[in-house]
Amino acid sequence: MLIDVINGKINSGIYFFSTFMIKSKRVNQIIMVKYKRVLLKLSGESLMGNAGYGIEAERLNEYAEQIKELLEAGTQVGIVIGGGNIFRGLSGVTSGFDRVKGDQMGMLATVINSLALHSALDNIGVQALVYTAVRMEPVGELYNRDKVVKNLVKGKVAILSGGTGNPFFTTDTASALRAVEIGADIILKGTRVDGVYSADPEKDPKATRYNQISFNEVINKELNVMDLTAFTMCKENNLPIYVFDMNKKGNLLKVIRGEDIGTLISK
Repeated sequence: MLIDVINGKINSGIYFFSTFMIKSKRVNQIIMVKYKRVLLKLSGESLMGNAGYGIEAERLNEYAEQIKELLEAGTQVGIVIGGGNIFRGLSGVTSGFDRVKGDQMGMLATVINSLALHSALDNIGVQALVYTAVRMEPVGELYNRDKVVKNLVKGKVAILSGGTGNPFFTTDTASALRAVEIGADIILKGTRVDGVYSADPEKDPKATRYNQISFNEVINKELNVMDLTAFTMCKENNLPIYVFDMNKKGNLLKVIRGEDIGTLISK
């Protein structure tokens, strides 16, 4: 439970010092966090773990624990999850589905993943709300930017499901859009690799990881970080992106502390 937050500055970065309660015992700590409000983007495939399809409970619970650590450190968290572990609209087209219907099915898959994460967070005492891009009560509340921000300030996790609510837009684009709308400091893109590489590290042993790279360099080198629509939105709104390995326990907290474990993309 977050007690208070005091703004302060150390060196060139902005940090937030928090005092919080753990298991009803007051623990005073000075925790330096680099970001006050983040948008965490998770792929649907990441929820599969080793199962190959659907949602692996162990992986889901690991993610929930990492998100809880962020809240305890004083960071406000919005989340967008993909649906590729259940259904992907583009893959449906190759199977004969209409593209619009396929994308709508993909949006529903993101809602399923969001409900699963909500349940996992609830099980460990984290207050969270599921918002949907289209009306789906009582499954989730219709997305409203002002309500989301108010609940973030209260220390609740906002899980933003259903993509943008429109076909032909990916959940990467949804994460960029929602991050800009809620005033996030950064998009944290949790993947299975520890950053952006010069080539595919799973195919090229000589591939090297970038610690930091500009938006223009990513575009010029044709590095696959996000789809172009999402990436352009981040670039135009000066919204940095941090790519890191979400599957390693504790990495999420390390990112907001400013530890160099991934790749920062900025102007």
